[in-house]
Amino acid sequence: MSGSRTYTLGSMTHSGNPFGQVLVALVTPMTADGEVDWPAVEKHIDDVITAGADGIVVTGTTGETSTLTDPEKLKLVEVGRSVSAGRAKIITGGGSNETAHAIELYKASEKAGADGIMIVTPYYNKPTQAGILTHFRLVADATDLPVILYDIPGRTGVPIKYETILRLAKHPNILAVKDAKGDFSEVSRVLNQTDLMYFSGDDANVLPHLAIGATGLIGVTANVAAAPYRTIIDAVNAGDLATATAEHKRLEPLVRAVMTHVPGTVAAKYILHGLGRISSPRVRLPLVGPEEWEAALIEDELDLVQNVPGADFSNFRPDRNAAAGGALPKVHGTTR
Repeated sequence: MSGSRTYTLGSMTHSGNPFGQVLVALVTPMTADGEVDWPAVEKHIDDVITAGADGIVVTGTTGETSTLTDPEKLKLVEVGRSVSAGRAKIITGGGSNETAHAIELYKASEKAGADGIMIVTPYYNKPTQAGILTHFRLVADATDLPVILYDIPGRTGVPIKYETILRLAKHPNILAVKDAKGDFSEVSRVLNQTDLMYFSGDDANVLPHLAIGATGLIGVTANVAAAPYRTIIDAVNAGDLATATAEHKRLEPLVRAVMTHVPGTVAAKYILHGLGRISSPRVRLPLVGPEEWEAALIEDELDLVQNVPGADFSNFRPDRNAAAGGALPKVHGTTR
């Protein structure tokens, strides 16, 4: 399940999976005034790698790509590469709903040292499948890096349809799909008919995705607890469904806490701050911290978490005041 495709990029031929299997959709730690907290970024990247992550997706949805500047996005790649020091692959996410901007951003990310790129379907402007196909092809042509397509119609407004995925699979740089659509029959069809790797993009469905042949996951909850996902991946690789299922069940209340009450970024930062692992739970507007009743729901779920490695909530210190509201950074981003 770890992926075995051989592909040629530029003058190099790579075998297998260039992305990793336990990928963290990294939050971008910020100070109370909404500026990127670079020492906290370094510490958090090191923490999740130490816990078992072998891939880091920076500047994705969870990393607040919509409200980061391009220089911040590139520095996240550079810092990720420096901290990982070869221990994990650094994938740059985000992209743009403007093809020209996406091309320039990914070219710059390649120069900054990214190991791969994750391209989200153009959002808001709702292109046709022909437009989606052209966007992905042109962006994939722009660098020599391996590409993950990100299919998340709940956020973008449009799916990457089955026929489009089959056509994109023929591009030499497009090697994988991050699936947050949750159509398992379609995933099975694509896996049968292409060499594409699949990564689960929905924390609640990690084990179901893996069970039908996905290679790995790109997870939000893994910011809080990466070790259980390493256990699940290792168990699935070894054909041990019982161990994988037990870990999946143990994780379920934590996944619910992170993913069901407020945006995953907001909940993950709130929980990491309560654990003392980041200095502030601040997010940038229009995201805001959880309101009182939302925080209470998150904390109720956390009370149900037991024996999850890396997630000891016995000394959890929620700070609803610190999480309240959102920040306006000094420099606005360039997302349309």
